[in-house]
Amino acid sequence: MDISVIVPAFNERESLPELSAWIARVMQEHGYSYEVLIVDDGSTDGSWETIRSLAVDDPHVHGLRFRRNYGKSAALYCGFERAQGEVVFTMDADLQDSPDELPEMYRMIMEQGYDLVSGWKQHRKDNALTKNLPSKLYNATARRITGIKLHDMNCGLKAYRREVVKSIEVYGEMHRYIPYLAKNAGYTKIGEKPVMHARRKYGKSKFGMNRFVNGFLDLQTLWFLTRFGGNPMHFFGTTGLLMFLVGFVMTVWIIVEKLIQQGHGLKYRPVTDQPLFYLALVAVILGVVLFLAGFIGEMVSRSNADRNHYNISDEL
Repeated sequence: MDISVIVPAFNERESLPELSAWIARVMQEHGYSYEVLIVDDGSTDGSWETIRSLAVDDPHVHGLRFRRNYGKSAALYCGFERAQGEVVFTMDADLQDSPDELPEMYRMIMEQGYDLVSGWKQHRKDNALTKNLPSKLYNATARRITGIKLHDMNCGLKAYRREVVKSIEVYGEMHRYIPYLAKNAGYTKIGEKPVMHARRKYGKSKFGMNRFVNGFLDLQTLWFLTRFGGNPMHFFGTTGLLMFLVGFVMTVWIIVEKLIQQGHGLKYRPVTDQPLFYLALVAVILGVVLFLAGFIGEMVSRSNADRNHYNISDEL
């Protein structure tokens, strides 16, 4: 099979028939063998009935229904598990992504050798204040932290070589950082294509401003797990030792200063009357706690069943 198209859908009943017909037209024009997997993420507007009707009318359409709303990452994870195409596409169900972009992105994967091609909504049709500006700031931060030079990390329209989606695990809200997950799995040939972006035709957006705050926190989490997930002692142990040494040096300084003043018959303050002493004490305690956290993290990491799981590209 040439192409799998995964469409997460949450309360998008009105747009699904139009999107399905649009995808079918593009696939037939280019002679692709394909499948469309629509994942109903716990919709309450009758989307599942629409998906069932589409699957009856078109054998290329398949549906998967969650009992409740789990989120986009869960929908993509289940879609990736079931995808059979050589190139796997993801796109939103709201008709803001254009299926007409699929053939060129398919060519970039198959002919130019990209592992992943991300869409870039170069001319967004969203509100400039609530969507465009926060998106630019978010993507600038993501580029800085991940080292991946994409203008639109969170664009829903993406194309993947099949082995990429079979090698990564999307969970929580990490769908925003699939290119980073792919990079960490060893798939570094990541491209970008400017794509058309349309105004929402039906319903309303399911994402609010809180996604930018949550997205930044998720990015920090992913960066930390990538950098120190396999060796937490390198972070917690190093930080703990530094804090312990700072507290210890401060304590020695206070005591030595008191002894010198006492030896010269000068007036001195008792050690326990000095605020610096308590700061030193806090630094020592935090240092010990952080070191122990690193030690416990190492024990947990070493007991992980996937600690020796590696992606092997070739073997002779």
